[in-house]
Amino acid sequence: MEAILKILIVSLFSYLLGSFPTAVIISKRFFGFDIREKGSGNMGSTNAFRVLGWKWGLTVQIIDILKGVLAVVLIAPVIANGISFPNTTGFENITIVKIIAGISAILGHVFSVFVGFKGGKGINTAAGMMVAILPVDVSIALGIFILAVIFSGYVSLGSIAAAFTLPSSLIVRYNLFHVNIPNYEILVYFSFLITLLVIYTHRSNIKRLLRGQENRFKNLHLIRIFGKADK
Repeated sequence: MEAILKILIVSLFSYLLGSFPTAVIISKRFFGFDIREKGSGNMGSTNAFRVLGWKWGLTVQIIDILKGVLAVVLIAPVIANGISFPNTTGFENITIVKIIAGISAILGHVFSVFVGFKGGKGINTAAGMMVAILPVDVSIALGIFILAVIFSGYVSLGSIAAAFTLPSSLIVRYNLFHVNIPNYEILVYFSFLITLLVIYTHRSNIKRLLRGQENRFKNLHLIRIFGKADK
């Protein structure tokens, strides 16, 4: 019973941390408007870069990433240190609690209680969580994200590509390069879950990409293979 209570407290605190509406607070406090009324209407870092400029966009991104990191490396260990419960996964108990904390933070960002349960896409908070759990694979996914953005100019496409890269990296490293990854099977399923969440939160972006109507960051579109440069 004590373990269940601790997990619930970890989940609640992580959710509230993830729910912190960084871009909304910054836009209202320093610019006098709600960022959800500008640009794409999203409160994530991509819209913050577009509407508030790169300095504030970067600030939003860093804070949103930290939400995922802090849920895993601070909230879970502090509240659930020494937790004990029936566990047949092969993970240490605290690792399972960290995963729960990270997912709770992501859900908080996507469905923020502070802004009517409508939040951002969750990619930054998910990245922060995964950095604390799968640093190698997140680094590879980050590289794919950067390449996708500089070749296309679409941040949404980069985010989706990075999400697919996460489980793919695990599969390739384990099966082709025979890297020892403890609890490989569970991590693959878990990373696929994160990928599905990213696809769900980017469903409107995917529709716009297919229609050719997605907003492009021309300044980030550094490499153009086909066609002329954007005007």
